[in-house]
Amino acid sequence: MIAAGRRLSLIGPAILVIGVLLVVPLALMAYVSTLQRGDDGGVIWNLHTADAYVQFLYERDLFDQLALNSDYIRIFLRSITLSAVTAVVTLALAFPTALWMAFQPENRRPLLLLVVTVPFWTNLLVRNYAWVLMLRNGGFVDWVCQHVGLASAPIDILYTPVATGIGLVYSFLPFMILPIYVSMEKIDRRYIEAAYDLGADRWRAIRRVILPLSIPGIVGGLILVFVPCLGAFVSPELLGGAKSMMIGSLIQQQFGQARNWPFGSALAFVLLGLILVALWLHAVRFRRASSAQP
Repeated sequence: MIAAGRRLSLIGPAILVIGVLLVVPLALMAYVSTLQRGDDGGVIWNLHTADAYVQFLYERDLFDQLALNSDYIRIFLRSITLSAVTAVVTLALAFPTALWMAFQPENRRPLLLLVVTVPFWTNLLVRNYAWVLMLRNGGFVDWVCQHVGLASAPIDILYTPVATGIGLVYSFLPFMILPIYVSMEKIDRRYIEAAYDLGADRWRAIRRVILPLSIPGIVGGLILVFVPCLGAFVSPELLGGAKSMMIGSLIQQQFGQARNWPFGSALAFVLLGLILVALWLHAVRFRRASSAQP
């Protein structure tokens, strides 16, 4: 009994914080998603309806009949696609970077980690505004492309899906580098030496030894990039504009300009459902891989 009381005293503050800062807001948002939007915004607290969820798939036409509306589905599919592409691109950039960092002398690694984490010290909004200046017509990227012969006329990447992808990759690249680096740093170097002794060249040692042992870090990095990308709204809002709207921007718009809190809450729960499905699939795959090991 005393031991149980001590354990409760240790985890009690964490449970209280999670309950107040996570469970209560989610419960309130779930309740708001079942309410009716007021004429001037806000909600009608005593009128419960499922219109917010119906609005995700349907809209009312001139005859007040429900008609299929695929606009929000396209936004969700665009968000999933951009998030997946961002995860793949960050993996392609992060793997060689983490590989190089992990096999540097130990006295250099802290400095390299510091360089990777420096972007975290700068406000995300400021970093994205810097990309606005570089990607706009006549910006740095346009100037470089014209002077090296990649473009004969001014190019304007801003407010396109490409600009959104660049901003997302830049913002979430450290989230991919760090877990892969941690996995590679823990690899026993004797495995690599044994691969060389057995005749493997550098590429085969990376492919047959380092890559399989780095899978936990790669999977962790993919989750750390893909999941927050689904709800990102700073980069899509500043770099993508209305043509590249993502889920996060749509939710922010509903709580802001549109003043449609029920629909914004319903969208947030649909997004939460997507994230939970992605995490569940990862857990199932991890469980099967663990059970398959001898």
